[in-house]
Amino acid sequence: MPRHELILPELGPSLPPMRLSLWLVGLGRKVTHGQPLVEILAGAAVVDLPCPADGKLIEKLVDEDTAVDVGQVLAVIQSSE
Repeated sequence: MPRHELILPELGPSLPPMRLSLWLVGLGRKVTHGQPLVEILAGAAVVDLPCPADGKLIEKLVDEDTAVDVGQVLAVIQSSE
């Protein structure tokens, strides 16, 4: 089965350091394309990152309250396709 990575995209120019604030979905749970998976805190803004594909969340690569960088892989989803 194919795997998809949830990667932190460029959210805007000159953003302050970002942190993974909260996982919205538990490990091993079914997820759908576009479903919010994680909250990213960038200064005072909170951004929800959507799931890249239907499937199951099989790996969380970053813990809550951890600094993250653009391009960093945050999670792996095993596709149901």
